[in-house]
Amino acid sequence: MTFSKILPHASACAIAIALTTLALGSSTAFAQATQTVRVRGSVVSLDGSMLTVKTRQGADVTIKLADNFRVASVVKASLADIKPGVFIGTASVAKSGSSHALEVLLFPEALRGTGEGDYAWDLTADSMMTNGTVGSAVEDVAGPTITVAYKGGERKITIAPDTPIVTLGPADKSDVKPGTPIFTTTQKQADGTFTAASVTVGKNGVAPPM
Repeated sequence: MTFSKILPHASACAIAIALTTLALGSSTAFAQATQTVRVRGSVVSLDGSMLTVKTRQGADVTIKLADNFRVASVVKASLADIKPGVFIGTASVAKSGSSHALEVLLFPEALRGTGEGDYAWDLTADSMMTNGTVGSAVEDVAGPTITVAYKGGERKITIAPDTPIVTLGPADKSDVKPGTPIFTTTQKQADGTFTAASVTVGKNGVAPPM
């Protein structure tokens, strides 16, 4: 499986524009006036630009989407796709003195560099997000361990056989329908409302794992 088969160049470019905030959350200037809130759950409804999501905590959240909001999907990938030189993002937790992947997202080449670094993430308590380039890989008792290098450091992360591994694929507004798994990075405004410029949805039984 290659990214060129999953994503034509035009689609990759559109997703690159749409999902710049996926890992970055917000710019420093924007964050001064707003709070980044990642929303994970399933679509309740989309009425014009108003998206309602039932979060995994059970609460309904209404998000005002940008007029030209972008949509991407997640596509199943495999361990064989995680090769040296590929740019990935992976959430992990510390376990038995090492980092263990909760999920792996393989970025198309158009998105290389997105959110590069190693920082706290909110997928689970104490989880970290590491976005960087895959280096060496070795076999471990718990599964293959890869080195993810980013500016200023690197992290060794073990990937279990059941770790979700995905990449990004095309989608459009028609894919944002009730019951669809969804992930989006929102900005909580001073008045308590939420806004977002893009969403990532699940298709064909694959849910956004990040």
